[in-house]
Amino acid sequence: MGMSVTISAATSQDAEQILKLQYLCYQSEAELYGDWRIEPLTQTLEELRAELDRGHGLVARLGDEVVASVRAEADETGTVHIAKLIVHPRMRRHGLGGRLLDAIEQHFATGARPAAKRYQLFTGHRSDGNLRLYRSRGYEQVATREVGPRLTLVTLEKAA
Repeated sequence: MGMSVTISAATSQDAEQILKLQYLCYQSEAELYGDWRIEPLTQTLEELRAELDRGHGLVARLGDEVVASVRAEADETGTVHIAKLIVHPRMRRHGLGGRLLDAIEQHFATGARPAAKRYQLFTGHRSDGNLRLYRSRGYEQVATREVGPRLTLVTLEKAA
């Protein structure tokens, strides 16, 4: 009998599993851009817990294992900044990233204060899978920013 993936709010007790998963998931991004000093690979457990305290995080579990996660926080203008959408490599290409993205948007659309006016996120310019997912969910490119010789960040946004 197979288990199904469940999505729920992340707690500080999930932080260690999220950080380990984040480290695993961002290896491919580090390799793609030739930079192992990217923030998701250098973030500390305390910094991750602070992110969870400031905003809202979700985890997807398969049994007791955290297999995916996303974090977001809203600013005073109603812009929800979505970050670190990660899915375990063995769970990719099954719609889990899209489910998490929908769920974090829904959280901020119904009851979060201030109310969401727009959703914004960013990814690297060569992260084709990420760009495909975000565009398929209605996100459009609004800016780019070169952060190094090999990496340009692409900012995408959509109205709430």
